[in-house]
Amino acid sequence: MQTPDLNDLPNGAYLRLAQVLTFIPVSRSSWYSGIHAGKYPPPVKLGIRTSVYRLADIKKLLEDLGR
Repeated sequence: MQTPDLNDLPNGAYLRLAQVLTFIPVSRSSWYSGIHAGKYPPPVKLGIRTSVYRLADIKKLLEDLGR
C-alpha cells in the first residue's frame, strides 16, 4: 500500500487503521492501548466491523507529536 500525502486528502476524509499506522509507526496493540489511555484519538464506527479515524484528528496528533 502506497503512503498517501495527508495534504492531498480532502479535509473530511477518513483513514483506516492500516493507513494511520503508516504515519504513526506503532503496533496495533500499542495503538489500541493509546486510545484507552487517551493518547490517541478514538475511532469512528461505521458499522459492526468497520472503524475509521478522522483525518483532522490524525493531523492534529502528528502536530502534537512534532511530525
